[in-house]
Amino acid sequence: MIVAIHQPQYLPWLGYFDKIEQTDIFVILDNVQYKKNEWQNRNRIKTANGWQWLTVPVQYKFPERIDHVKINNRIDWNRKHLNAIVINYGRSFYFKKYRSFFEDVYSQEWEYLVDINVYLIKFLIKALGMNTETLLASNLQGRQDPTYRLIDICKEVGADTYLAGKDGRKYMDIEKFEKENIRVIFQDFQHPIYNQLFGNFEPQMSVIDLLFNCGEDSLKILRGDQ
Repeated sequence: MIVAIHQPQYLPWLGYFDKIEQTDIFVILDNVQYKKNEWQNRNRIKTANGWQWLTVPVQYKFPERIDHVKINNRIDWNRKHLNAIVINYGRSFYFKKYRSFFEDVYSQEWEYLVDINVYLIKFLIKALGMNTETLLASNLQGRQDPTYRLIDICKEVGADTYLAGKDGRKYMDIEKFEKENIRVIFQDFQHPIYNQLFGNFEPQMSVIDLLFNCGEDSLKILRGDQ
C-alpha cells in the first residue's frame, strides 16, 4: 500500500493531485506548523493578463498549527475569489458543470482555513475521477519529530511504501524508513501541456485551470495518457 502525506493547500496545483493519484491513501498533514507565504492559503489562476494569486486572508500567530489558523472574514475575499474565477473561466468549456459548486463554496463563511482547503481537495479528487482515500493527520497518532511523524502515519494506516516529493532526497533520512520496513519512492511529475484560454500555455496553475478547460479528460492529461 502506498501513502503520501502533504499539508492541505488551497486549490492545489496539478503536481499535488499527481501525488494523490499515485497513492492508495493520501494523508492531509493538518497538524503541523502553518507556513506563511506558501501554498496553504493561496494559489494561482490564469487570466488574460497572465496569472494572478487567489489568496485567503488569515489571522495567523506564529507558531500556530495549520488546523488552528482562522480566516480573516473581515475581508471580502469570498466574493473576490468567485468573481475572479467566473471572469477568467466563464468561457471555458466545462466551467458551467462546476459553477454551482463553487458558488456554494464561496457563499459560505468559513472559519478555519483547513476546512475550506480539505473540502475543496476532496471535491477536486472526485471531480478528477480519482478514488484515493483521504485521512486527516490530526485524527492519527504520531511523534513530533518530522521523520518519525511520517513513519508513524505510514505504520498506522498500514502502508509499506511512502511516496515523497521529488526534493525529499535532500532532507529525508531514508535509513529510518528502511529500518521500519517502509520503502520510499519519489514523485517524478512531468507537467502536461493542455488547452487553456488566453494565449500561450502557463504551467503551475491551480488544478481548476485544467478541470475547467478539459473536464472529463483532465485525469488522462494529468497521467500523461494524452
